[in-house]
Amino acid sequence: MKTKIVFALVFLFLVSCQKEVKETDIQNLSGYWEIEHVILPDGETKEYKANETFDFFEVNDKKGIRKKGIQQYDGTFLTNDVSEDFTIELKDGSCSINYKTDYSQWKEEIISISKEKLIVKNKNDLEYHYKRPVLFDNN
Repeated sequence: MKTKIVFALVFLFLVSCQKEVKETDIQNLSGYWEIEHVILPDGETKEYKANETFDFFEVNDKKGIRKKGIQQYDGTFLTNDVSEDFTIELKDGSCSINYKTDYSQWKEEIISISKEKLIVKNKNDLEYHYKRPVLFDNN
């Protein structure tokens, strides 16, 4: 019980100390991302040790697409033709990715973003922690 309370306090401290996502940070979203782990609403962490698919983001002037990709043995990526359109919304100190497809609409809040790390949270309170993928090296 004490461990959960300490974890919750540390989490709240870290969240409150996070810097605000700025418009200039959005350029870091473009490229390939690999899920490192997901924090569930109850605080449990689900680790992703190995990923076959990666998320590819392409952003231009607060609009973009997200696709799934698979890394090839030569270090390149193969993507499918299915993409999700999105817009970036900066409002009241928060930053959201607003997705839209022919079948659905949803939103994810960008909690933190840098060149190497991305954290987003969806409406189900699932917090996705991404990192840049390590590329295969054939040498």
